[in-house]
Amino acid sequence: MRRILYTGDAMKIVVVAILIAIVVALFTALVFLYRDAGRGKRVVWMLTLRVGLSITLVVFLIVSYYMGWIGPGGIR
Repeated sequence: MRRILYTGDAMKIVVVAILIAIVVALFTALVFLYRDAGRGKRVVWMLTLRVGLSITLVVFLIVSYYMGWIGPGGIR
């Protein structure tokens, strides 16, 4: 079986993209909270999305560590 090699730049791009998506979801929830005055389900949906993205990021980092793509000192 052929081993796939990952570059450090690709890992950084994935992590930063997920972090940006988490921040965007958080601020979108804030906007929906302001506009809907707490009566809509959009706030709950965006906060659920944020939690899902956070869990995805943590799982991705754990899997990357065990696969050897990242180490204790950072991306290899």
